[in-house]
Amino acid sequence: MARTPQTDVLLVVMGPPHSGELVTSVFRLLQALLERGASVQVWACGYSAMLSQEALGEHKPANLLDRYAEYPTTVALIRELLDAFPGRLFWFGCRACSEHRGATGHIPEVRARAPHTFGGHVRSATRTLFMGVA
Repeated sequence: MARTPQTDVLLVVMGPPHSGELVTSVFRLLQALLERGASVQVWACGYSAMLSQEALGEHKPANLLDRYAEYPTTVALIRELLDAFPGRLFWFGCRACSEHRGATGHIPEVRARAPHTFGGHVRSATRTLFMGVA
C-alpha cells in the first residue's frame, strides 16, 4: 500500500452528494484551501464515493434550456484540481463504501482505500473536517 501523504487538511466527504449543496461547498472549500497554499487529502465516503466514477465522463447531459452549454461533471472537476495542484491534492475513495454501492470504477487518479486505513489519514493531517452526513 502507498504511504498516506502528510497534509494540512483531511476533508472527509460523506453522504448523498446530490441532495443539497454538499458538492458545491466541497469544491469551493477545496479550491480556496489549495489557492491559499494548503495541501489537502479528500476521503470520499458513503454515497460521496460515487463522485469519482469513470462512467460520469467529462460533461453532464445537455441542458434542455441551453443545448450548447457544457457543464463539467465531478470527475472533470476532480481532474482539473488534481492537475492544477500536483503534490498538494490527493483524492481517496472508501473501498467498502464503493463496493457496497457497486461504484468501483473510480478514475485512475483516485485511490480506493480500505476503511481500516482511515485512522492513518486522520493522523497524517494537521486538521480534519467532516462535511455531509453518513
